[in-house]
Amino acid sequence: MKYMEIREQLCDVCHKMWQLGWVAANDGNVSVKLPDGNYMATPTGISKSFITPEKLVIINNKGEVLDGLPGYKPSSEIKMHLRCYQEREDVGAVVHAHPPTATGYAVAGKSMDEYSMIETVIAIGSIPLTPYGTPSTNEVPEAIAPYLQEHDVFLLQNHGALTVGADLITAYYRMETLELFAKISLTAHLLGGAQEISKPQIDKLLYLRDNYYHVSGKHPGYKKFDK
Repeated sequence: MKYMEIREQLCDVCHKMWQLGWVAANDGNVSVKLPDGNYMATPTGISKSFITPEKLVIINNKGEVLDGLPGYKPSSEIKMHLRCYQEREDVGAVVHAHPPTATGYAVAGKSMDEYSMIETVIAIGSIPLTPYGTPSTNEVPEAIAPYLQEHDVFLLQNHGALTVGADLITAYYRMETLELFAKISLTAHLLGGAQEISKPQIDKLLYLRDNYYHVSGKHPGYKKFDK
């Protein structure tokens, strides 16, 4: 993709995040890894509903601005994004938002470490709750680091959600899947609790994930069920 196409796609994702109610005011941040090894990121202090291509900034792997409008800089939470890229060479985009139902689980201190919905098992697997970290500090990158090698989707305790993907659309879809799964899980809880899928059936789904759907990224199921 050309840089302008990436800029337009990034803006489109930001607008969808706002329209879906995943962010309010200046919440959330999105980044994409560029072919030259640098990154395109949303600027701090601007609502995702107001993001336009020229407002995006280009940064290096230290978070330093290489290109952008005067005074524009990435969110202080860019440290979290950069840690994802540092730990995972396969990651091409990172999305951080506060989808209400999934964030409700994070605020309640509850992980979504279960295998109860077919589509979610295939797309993302279980979702861990990472330890609390003060935003804008290195506490958040340190908190997510132990989970990055096995997961693509994370609940950030008392904070929100984080997804990674080989490309921006994949990372965005994973945030969509997370929020829908959170809504369904909450409904199941109100109805008496979710019924987890059996190990043999999960094995079949993981086989389909690799050999039929060709889903990219990590999957915690391989470790959880191979013990």
